[in-house]
Amino acid sequence: MPDTEYDFDLFTIGIGSGGTRASRVASAHGARVAAAEEYRVGGTCVIRGCVPKKMLVYGAHFAEDIEDAAQFGWTIEGKSFDWVKLRDHVQKDIDRLEGLYGETLDNHGVTIFRERAEITGDHEITLSSGKVVTAKYILVATGARPFVPEFPGSEHTITSNEAFHLDEVPKRILIAGGGYIANEFAGIFNEFGSKVTIVNRSDVILRSYDAALQDRLLKISLAKGIEFCFNAEFESIEKNEDGSLSVKMTGHDARDFDQVMIATGRVPNIEGLGLDKVGVELGKKGEIKVDEFSKTNVDYIYAVGDVTDRVQLTPVAIREGQAFADSVFGDVEPYAVDHSCIPSAVFSHPPIAAVGMTEGEARNSLGNIKVFQSDFRAMKNVVAGRNERSLYKMIVDAANDKIVGIHMIGPESPEIMQAAAIAVKVGLTKADFDSTTAIHPTMAEELVLFK
Repeated sequence: MPDTEYDFDLFTIGIGSGGTRASRVASAHGARVAAAEEYRVGGTCVIRGCVPKKMLVYGAHFAEDIEDAAQFGWTIEGKSFDWVKLRDHVQKDIDRLEGLYGETLDNHGVTIFRERAEITGDHEITLSSGKVVTAKYILVATGARPFVPEFPGSEHTITSNEAFHLDEVPKRILIAGGGYIANEFAGIFNEFGSKVTIVNRSDVILRSYDAALQDRLLKISLAKGIEFCFNAEFESIEKNEDGSLSVKMTGHDARDFDQVMIATGRVPNIEGLGLDKVGVELGKKGEIKVDEFSKTNVDYIYAVGDVTDRVQLTPVAIREGQAFADSVFGDVEPYAVDHSCIPSAVFSHPPIAAVGMTEGEARNSLGNIKVFQSDFRAMKNVVAGRNERSLYKMIVDAANDKIVGIHMIGPESPEIMQAAAIAVKVGLTKADFDSTTAIHPTMAEELVLFK
């Protein structure tokens, strides 16, 4: 039953993936819901993250597909690439998706304020227009933003946010970072014709992934012409008269690039939310500290998604938003999101997908394990004459035959992994996979043919 003591039962700050799901579901449960977004409805994933990035990945794949097509009998004359055409088409589709997100909330009776919101008192929110509203519960779902380290000339850099809006493909681009964003954009720009250099302060890329996948992607990237500068950090960036950037890194002479992109992690968006006014506790990285039910130390304030820095993945934010709305407003026993055994992907060239423990993690925690591996060339690559090998790896607990990890690098790995992840999550065994008949000829059949 709505509490008329407040203007709304729920006020959501931030209408990204987690905030949208929480608001929609809470309203469906009968709550009076309002949500505020200062930028664009849809959040990082839809507006400036995984969705437009995946569109660019698709576009980049055509570079290799067109090249490979010759071996399959196709003659393609006069090929050319128009970055502006792709860029604008992607942004047009993002506009469409933003509209759909807004429609979904409107259809569920959610009141949308397209302006900044700040907590200004107990159960009180003030909008940038000056309007003050009250809510029984407040949900913070403001996400995270790229972290840009400060050094002389750092103002000349871009992040993934700006990469979607460039006027042209840079001839030379330096990408700082070793994580998934750095490697994904390295693959994208490399296929679009840029000379790509990755600089990383350590000598490891994708540190949360299995070492065999790290090594394979590094070798393939090097073969594609991507350069890596390891154990290096920025000292300075100076703008040249022609607009290019002179970059000085530790252990390297100054070099010129047309763009420098920073992809060195993300930080929670907590500034200016008024969290200090009501005593919401923050962690060492500025993240909002929450319990397993996404509740902060303030009884009526919750937080979901990247702003909590638990697992920075869109599907996780959505699950957290759903669980919050069901538990607080639904007629169900409160439940928490299981953050274990979460599958993930890197849309590099070729892509990576993984679920569960790496070999190193399994050896440290389980001790006695079995490792099965398949190292092969995809049939398409064989016919195309492309010397690029895929690698599938399965980690099994020797004590009970349960599969505790699957790791893949190769074409369509994320698509294959979604189904395989279910098997790992529910605890299927190597014998269960062995008893499943292969679908031939596919790459996925390697998962049931391990010996």
